[in-house]
Amino acid sequence: MYYFSSRGLSAIYNFASQFGLLRKFHHCCGALLQQSAAKETSINVPQMPPCDFPPKEYEGLPYDHVMGVYKTNKAAFQLTFYKKPLLIQQGYMQWLWDADKRRYLDLFAGIVTVSVGHCHPKVTVAAQKQLAQLWHTTSIYLNSRTYEYIEKLSAKFPHPLKVVFLVNSGSEANDLAMFLARLHTQCFDIITLRGAYHGASPYTMGLTSNSSWKYTVANGFGCHPTMCPDVFSGPWGGSHCRDSPVQTVRSCNCSPGTCQAKDQYIEQMKDVLQTCVPKRIAGFIAEPIQGVNGAVQYPKGFLKEAYELIRERGGVCIADEVQTGFGRVGSHYWGFQSHDIMPDIVTMAKGIGNGFPMGAVITTPEIAGNITQALHFNTFGGNPVACAVGSAVLDAIEEDGLQKNCDELGTYFMLEFAKLQKKYEIIGDVRGKGLMIGIQMVKDRVTRKPLPLDEMNQIWEDCKDMGVLLGKGGLFSQTFRIKPPMCIRREDVDFSIAVFEAALEKHTKRTNADKQ
Repeated sequence: MYYFSSRGLSAIYNFASQFGLLRKFHHCCGALLQQSAAKETSINVPQMPPCDFPPKEYEGLPYDHVMGVYKTNKAAFQLTFYKKPLLIQQGYMQWLWDADKRRYLDLFAGIVTVSVGHCHPKVTVAAQKQLAQLWHTTSIYLNSRTYEYIEKLSAKFPHPLKVVFLVNSGSEANDLAMFLARLHTQCFDIITLRGAYHGASPYTMGLTSNSSWKYTVANGFGCHPTMCPDVFSGPWGGSHCRDSPVQTVRSCNCSPGTCQAKDQYIEQMKDVLQTCVPKRIAGFIAEPIQGVNGAVQYPKGFLKEAYELIRERGGVCIADEVQTGFGRVGSHYWGFQSHDIMPDIVTMAKGIGNGFPMGAVITTPEIAGNITQALHFNTFGGNPVACAVGSAVLDAIEEDGLQKNCDELGTYFMLEFAKLQKKYEIIGDVRGKGLMIGIQMVKDRVTRKPLPLDEMNQIWEDCKDMGVLLGKGGLFSQTFRIKPPMCIRREDVDFSIAVFEAALEKHTKRTNADKQ
């Protein structure tokens, strides 16, 4: 095994540049840098899949200068990942490169935002073309690009979801959805699920039920959380509760077609409705699969019964598709479709623009009509550049077969993780649907208590050092979030599994050494 210093790699790169060997160099540069990072370990570093795309020379600020600005001028609340934050300078499809030309497989997609791939050629060309023609006018003038996109997006939804509002982010979309629900029903109270994340604006903060995102000032009036129906960590769960290739390690004695866990969580929701809100309410919001909480899935049938309870009280049902939408769950284009439900309002963002800041709300003409009681305006929502990007994203999903890719590779990914689960006790739960995957780490499977944060972080760092970027989620940051660009390939999955296992082996060796 040979290892190269950063200076040595730079010399190799310069030689390759002079003699036209860059393509061959980039086939191996990820692996060489992996090995350099792992020099002081005794594990075998998995070989990174080749990539023909040559990154540009980094021409930005030096790393130390960037960190100086970060520490001095950037708002303190804006967090970065890893002990030594990465300085990312370029991306292409499922790959990212840092300022030292080190290549990473991105399994977190800019927090589940890069849908069709970093700098996807089709999307990039669409943005460039529109930037050269028209950037901005606002909705006071008609623009063909905007209405072309609205027509294409609304065609992805069943009747009567046909009226589109274009906004700029997920928080803004959920903000508007709350307002529409309250305006339509003339009621105020909204039910949400514990562990949910629906945004960090003062309005949506009430929907977000996680103390990590809460401030000690008044916010979110009228928002009421009910128990999250988490069949692994919650008080009730069984062996066939979820719509997933992998079920929990918990057992149950439910007969076919029944789910005692679902019934218990519905009872909890009924209790909240009976004790915390009036007889009539504004609505209920839920993600088809909870994202920030670590890809938490509900028992089959839960959302369907929850929607019925809400509608009995005159409320509207909101599906937050910010993370689950646009084919990511594989079996369906929208996550709500996998629950056999019909929401009254759907919110979208993140993958809608493949990283370009945009969002959307779609609802029925009846609900949307209430907004005409006063003026409603959004300066940047629906601008021509955003709509050109959004339209190209929809085309890329179809032309590249990305929904099918999510279904097939997501299932393969989870089944491979399930094999590791049998080998490593600290993998408590493997769950998800399509490329919306969570791997929950535990001290042991009996108590299901979270793996200590320092151990989670070291596994996370080890994966990064071997070239794989993961997300984290859950109330205790105990779940690895695997939600890559939807363009990943089978060889990328195999590489990721090998890296994760190597990181678990390192963890096992550290744990055994500490016991001696």
